[in-house]
Amino acid sequence: MKNTRFFLTLISLTSIITLFGAQQDSPVARNGNLQVKNTQLCNQQGDPLVLRGASLGWHNLWPRFYNKKVVSWLASDWKCSVVRAAMGVAIEDNYLKNPQFALQCITPIIESAIKNGIYVIIDFHSHKKHQEEAKAFFLQMATKYGKYPNVIYEIWNEPDLYEWTEVKSYSEDVIRTIRSVDPDNIILVGNPHWDQDLDKVAADPIQGQTNIMYTMHFYAGTHKQWLRDRTDVAIQKGIPVFVSECAAMGASGDGPIDTEEWNAFLNWMENRKISWVVWSVSDKNESCSMLLPRASAFGNWTEDLLKVWGKQSRKDITEKNK
Repeated sequence: MKNTRFFLTLISLTSIITLFGAQQDSPVARNGNLQVKNTQLCNQQGDPLVLRGASLGWHNLWPRFYNKKVVSWLASDWKCSVVRAAMGVAIEDNYLKNPQFALQCITPIIESAIKNGIYVIIDFHSHKKHQEEAKAFFLQMATKYGKYPNVIYEIWNEPDLYEWTEVKSYSEDVIRTIRSVDPDNIILVGNPHWDQDLDKVAADPIQGQTNIMYTMHFYAGTHKQWLRDRTDVAIQKGIPVFVSECAAMGASGDGPIDTEEWNAFLNWMENRKISWVVWSVSDKNESCSMLLPRASAFGNWTEDLLKVWGKQSRKDITEKNK
């Protein structure tokens, strides 16, 4: 009996040591709580940090990928330092119509990111304004996960045809709600015209808040040098920028991949130490979806299961996150 207990204890200690060692080498273990200094995302020590990773597609369209094993695979094989859970707030079976299902989908993504020691963007994936619903959702998320340094809140994905004054007012309200529970995790703020209007943000930024950044989204087949120039001007005026969604084809998510323009954006982000997340882990018949329909729901994707954009995304993430 004593030998059995000793053996079991040894196994438990070995497991703990193994887990601890893996966590020690993870992005979160190395960088800890994130902070914004001037326009730069930084780690806990105040050193500049670039996060690179992948976004899952809408939870209500591709729920099969919303599981812990997918996150583990993206962390280990793709070397993602961040993943994004795009909780759909439109189309059928969305968060507004079926909140329980939405939470069932995003919970394993968040908790697996925490377990694997990577950062996770909790994305209220909407083009329209749902202010009270967003406040209730993020209060719940901040209360449950705000103690973890892994968590990043994206409070409004791509406001479409709104003015910045309205988006700003919404954002200030949601930020106050989050900060009532979580005083310091990073909050990503959207802006009008699908996160293109950083010039409007620069003219009238949110005041009195720390650790907030503004999102810029691009699709390289549509958004060219003009968007890089506009973003550069915003950064020069003191606006911290985080590219929480991007891809290499047109803004529709389909059409040919513009490799030349993608590389121009990639080099631009890397030179400015801007964090970026590619769209998307999904299997739709469009060029921005990274996986073939026969790909497993649980990772373990070989090259033959990755579409052209999936191969490019994995290559760029793994190479830059070395």
